[in-house]
Amino acid sequence: MKNLILLIPLLPLIGFLITGLGRKFLPKRVTGIIGSGTVLASFIISLYIFFQEIYSATAIHYFDFFNVGTLRVPFSFLIDELTTLFLLIITGVGFLIHLYSIGYMYEEKREHFGRYFSFLNLFVFSMLLLVMGSNFVIMFIGWEGVGLCSYLLIGYWFKNIDFTKAAKKAFVMNRIGDLGFLLAVFWIIAKLGTAEYAEVFINVGNLTPGDLIGITLLLFLGATGKSAQIPLYTWLPDAMAGPTPVSALIHAATMVTAGIYMIARSHVLFSAAPLTLGIIAVIGAATALLAATIAVRQNDIKKVLAYSTVSQLGFMFLAIGSGAYVAAVFHVMTHAFFKALLFLGAGSVIHAMSGQQDIRLMGGLKRKLPITYWTFLIGCLAIAGIAPLSGFFSKDAILLNAFQKDIFLYVVALLTAGLTAFYMFRLFYTTFYGSFRGTEEQRLHVHESPPTMTIPLIVLAVLSVVGGFVGIPELFVEGGERLTAFLAPAVPAGELHVEHSTEWLLIALTTIISLVAILIAWRRYRTYKDERSNAITRIFENRWYVDELYNSIFVKPVNKLGKVANIYFERNGIDAIVNGIGRLVHYGGRQLRWLQSGQIGSYVLLMVISMFLFFVLQFFLRK
Repeated sequence: MKNLILLIPLLPLIGFLITGLGRKFLPKRVTGIIGSGTVLASFIISLYIFFQEIYSATAIHYFDFFNVGTLRVPFSFLIDELTTLFLLIITGVGFLIHLYSIGYMYEEKREHFGRYFSFLNLFVFSMLLLVMGSNFVIMFIGWEGVGLCSYLLIGYWFKNIDFTKAAKKAFVMNRIGDLGFLLAVFWIIAKLGTAEYAEVFINVGNLTPGDLIGITLLLFLGATGKSAQIPLYTWLPDAMAGPTPVSALIHAATMVTAGIYMIARSHVLFSAAPLTLGIIAVIGAATALLAATIAVRQNDIKKVLAYSTVSQLGFMFLAIGSGAYVAAVFHVMTHAFFKALLFLGAGSVIHAMSGQQDIRLMGGLKRKLPITYWTFLIGCLAIAGIAPLSGFFSKDAILLNAFQKDIFLYVVALLTAGLTAFYMFRLFYTTFYGSFRGTEEQRLHVHESPPTMTIPLIVLAVLSVVGGFVGIPELFVEGGERLTAFLAPAVPAGELHVEHSTEWLLIALTTIISLVAILIAWRRYRTYKDERSNAITRIFENRWYVDELYNSIFVKPVNKLGKVANIYFERNGIDAIVNGIGRLVHYGGRQLRWLQSGQIGSYVLLMVISMFLFFVLQFFLRK
């Protein structure tokens, strides 16, 4: 069993090596089979472990990663209920995205096709390593791995300068958060002498309140980078520069869920630091609302979905800040289903529209793309929280805990839920309804995607419908809360003290707001009209000018500082010294070469002069 568990991350790593090294000679069909097959095999093993209930409270040790003094960091895995759930999400949704990629990326050259699948496999391997590690060091290795892979895949079309800039932006902004994570790990090791989860959590009582606040805030800083929360969220919308399946993988199965997993795994530390939880709740709610307002006025189909992800992640952090760790993990699972569905559906639309991503230049695609239309509708209903789809149960669990935590946070979350329903159906109606607004060439090209793309859409649509039933509350079905019971040994659900009558009222209120938002979107966008801008909507269109603010405060000053340092420190400092020494040596060599004249008389004269100087020196030294 020990070796079987090791195969889960090892198989995608092998796929990465084969597809990467064989990218120049392996046929694309073989590359697609190997890339997808290794992830499918990992999913099957994960499914076997899930049904066999092979969970261990102790780490599965393979070898010592390093031993320094009293610090021992083993390479070991922890397989418990939380890990198993994430394994199923990563490998299951990841496989569907790999399968979809075969059709979506098939027009790429063989070498680039192989490079794409190798990076995709490495992405899955890194995320698996992140969730399977039994200590913070192994988690951090996977954490950095997904950051690297995001850089490689966002900038996959590296000849486009704007895409490489987006990749660099993602990489740099994640490094800011990663520094916080790394400092937190150093702090834990310095105080407790270990990075193992079990040992850290048992000895949490040995940490002072100041230690707990400092460590958890630094860990949360790491989470804001990976999971795109204020202030480190602006990289995620720009990450849409990569191929659409990459966007689906980043948003649904890897990377952005890493921050949620890390905090859920470290819940013992965070529960002991209520101040940090309060900060997380406020930042989560603020991020959810901010991103939702921006999504309302975006016209790039992928940008709408990107800001939607930022907003939904805000919901998850709001749940964590409310102490509802299970609700956050539940929303991670349902979000993986419907957000992967929406991104892959968007990819199907883009594929049909010959690369067009502006929804204002689409319209009337309902009849041309029937499978994409119906599956996309399911995704929109799920994210809007319409019963009985998956998003309904997970979103209401978060809202209920927010209501108990703080009424103001609940109102913000409720408003965000209404905006979510509005902007998603604005996107839906503008894309699929009304008259076709593309070019004549696009009209002739529009057709449904191949089976390799539509089959994953159908599977994800089914999961988006039924996926929420694993967490259906007792309010609906006696013996519900199965997900809570399943995760109980690994993650606390948080105490909920709300009357059933109040719970029904809150559910009804949320549903009515979402339905009204959908109706408003229907009346406004079922037939396309140009949108007029005012002072408020211009703020939304320009993303609250946050990027411009960051450019003014950070980017431009740093660039100017770099230019000054280049002139006065590098050119006139380091370069001047190094080049000066070089010129001195060169000049000295040119002068000394005159001593090598080839004339014997000159050599004899120099020898006599040298002897004379030697004797004179000896004479004065003796005195």
